[in-house]
Amino acid sequence: MNPVSNKQGKGTGFLSKLVGTQGILATVGSDFDLRTLRAVRVLRPLKLVSGIPSLQVVLKSIMKAMVPLLQIGLLLFFAIVMFAIIGVEFYMGKFHTTCFKLDTGEKAADWPCGLEPPARTCPNGTECREYWTGPNFGITNFDNILFAVLTVFQCITMEGWVDILYSTNDVAGNTWNWLYFIPLIIIGSFFMLNLVLGVLSGEFAKERERVEKRQEFLKLRRQQQIERELTGYLEWICKAEEVLLEEEDEIAEEKSPLDGAWYKRKQNLPVLKRGKAKKGKNDLIGAEEGEDPFADISSVAPPGSPFGRASVKSGSKMDSSSYFRRKEKRIRFFIRRMVKAQSFYWIVLCLVGLNTLCVAIVHYDQPEWLTRALYTAEFVFLGLFLTEMTLKMYGLGARNYFHSSFNCFDFGVIVGSIFEVIWDMIKPGASFGISVLRALRLLRIFKVTKYWNSLRNLVVSLLNSMKSIISLLFLLFLFIVVFALLGMQLFGGQ
Repeated sequence: MNPVSNKQGKGTGFLSKLVGTQGILATVGSDFDLRTLRAVRVLRPLKLVSGIPSLQVVLKSIMKAMVPLLQIGLLLFFAIVMFAIIGVEFYMGKFHTTCFKLDTGEKAADWPCGLEPPARTCPNGTECREYWTGPNFGITNFDNILFAVLTVFQCITMEGWVDILYSTNDVAGNTWNWLYFIPLIIIGSFFMLNLVLGVLSGEFAKERERVEKRQEFLKLRRQQQIERELTGYLEWICKAEEVLLEEEDEIAEEKSPLDGAWYKRKQNLPVLKRGKAKKGKNDLIGAEEGEDPFADISSVAPPGSPFGRASVKSGSKMDSSSYFRRKEKRIRFFIRRMVKAQSFYWIVLCLVGLNTLCVAIVHYDQPEWLTRALYTAEFVFLGLFLTEMTLKMYGLGARNYFHSSFNCFDFGVIVGSIFEVIWDMIKPGASFGISVLRALRLLRIFKVTKYWNSLRNLVVSLLNSMKSIISLLFLLFLFIVVFALLGMQLFGGQ
């Protein structure tokens, strides 16, 4: 049994027991507030991980990365506290001043202000004074270490940090504030958070290396097991041969001289049989080499006999059919060499580029002549691509043609375009939206990866990583579902 699935099964079993215990406690009485305990049910979707091996690898890698992630989190917390202390020293109490009207005393603006330039000053008829709640209903400020930590964390997540920067510029001017916020974003967002990705990447690499080593070990152990079994079979065969040889020696000693003469006659018997079978063997060889034992009938038959006329007619038919068959094969081979040629490949790419250009120059309120020209060009390109598909299908054969994913894609786009053209002729103005597939034809430009090695390696790496990316997205979806259910249990109806 796989140890990963075993551990995961134990975890889900413990989770099921915990949820079942909670259900029993909930049925005992309603005096207990089991809302928090009932929230354990939301972990049930994580049982899906036990049935998907790729998710098990991802989750195991994340669990093994928890220790270095906690260390990075501690380092990030120290950085946040350091910048929060600096923010308290420079911006404490400055986010609560705004412009108030002199005559009524009402608030005239929703942004901080300063008393003198380069800060933002109030217009005539208003004055800058306290007391205003502050931006974001008073949450964004540096009045104490707790609010400062929350504000710095908001800046690190890069969610609204520009508004906070503009608020500090309104309060103290824009001369020196960048010396605080730019290092905060570089160290907190670009450096610290990317360390998390680096640790996860390292753990994924280690887990992949462990999986590869385990596969190599299992393969080597299987090979050694096969070698041991083969060695045992060989030893058994050798012992059996020795036993049979000893039995034959014992039987030979017990036989009389007359029996020995009978054995000699028995051994000479195949020689006589081989002499009689020479003719039959020669006949079989002649048949395998294509010789017909009745081939001489037509040569000895008279010219006017039925055998002679039949041979002449069959020979003429075979000659004509073989001639056309050879001609057709030559044409097929010529087309095959043509569609495999590099010049044909670049001609098709040039057509794709021209088609891309025709699609790109479409714009709003274009002249009528351009619309007609593009409409005609679309039919021309459709005919050229249809000709290309026909030549490839004839030269390569249907099986080899559909073996390529690009060819299957081209076939689908061309068939859809032909169907839309026919439908437009039957019902003008109606469309199924298949014209969108024509834009997908622009993806044929990726055929250039055939001769561009670096781009081909990049595309192949991207396609190979799709399985892991889908696993990560599914795991992220599970966590979103878990926390959504947890929020419903804890805060639903409030």
